[in-house]
Amino acid sequence: MIVLYTDFGAADPYVGQVHAVLARDAPGVPVIDLLHTVPRFDVRAGAYFLPALAAEFPSGTVFVCVVDPGVGGSRRPVVLRAEGRTYVGPDNGLFEIVARRAPSAEVRAITWRPGRLSTSFHGRDLFAPAAALLARRIEPESAPAVLTPPQGAPWPDDLPQVVYIDHYGNAMTGLRACAVPAHAVLEAAGRRLPQARVFADVADGEAFWYVNSIGLVELAVNRGSAAELLGLRVGSEVSVRASRAPAGGRVRRAPGPA
Repeated sequence: MIVLYTDFGAADPYVGQVHAVLARDAPGVPVIDLLHTVPRFDVRAGAYFLPALAAEFPSGTVFVCVVDPGVGGSRRPVVLRAEGRTYVGPDNGLFEIVARRAPSAEVRAITWRPGRLSTSFHGRDLFAPAAALLARRIEPESAPAVLTPPQGAPWPDDLPQVVYIDHYGNAMTGLRACAVPAHAVLEAAGRRLPQARVFADVADGEAFWYVNSIGLVELAVNRGSAAELLGLRVGSEVSVRASRAPAGGRVRRAPGPA
């Protein structure tokens, strides 16, 4: 199985071109479009979101991961093996959190090059063909390596920021459930948010936080958009407050913008 995780978007031809290469080079291998709306150019957001999504896939899965604003520059193409899964993509920090959280990880710099290699589309011309080889259990030429420290390193184990906003307006953070006390109050955009177990536990239009289905802390509004109500965007800071929500699960609004 080959899984695609990119910031290519769905409106342009790039995803289709990658599929064409995989169909040519790895015919019959299932290809899953996991996500093509990773926040564009945002390597750090992509790095914290990736391990939560990858956990659903079985051992032997090959990921093509492309958030690559430095394409054509000096960054290396790499293969990362961690917890039975293989990741192919740029050595720019995108694999930092997957590698860090794995009990063990192997990194190799891809030295193999295809006959056709553009300077601006390594997702199609290098990462996809390399992934196709790996899915067929053929090793492209490579050399032992270590991941390059990402820009702004060291990165925290959990990121108290919004890393992804879905089309409902739910704001997923880089915080795992284990990093936040179960009944903590979170603050984002000047608002304090109580914890709830599910959407139905709060009134329509009420903002709260909960642990979502992939184990991340998520800011949400029942039957509404947290992004719109709170003015959230990717990169918005989230802080953990020691106080607990009062009875009924509601807290008073803290001073600040809506």
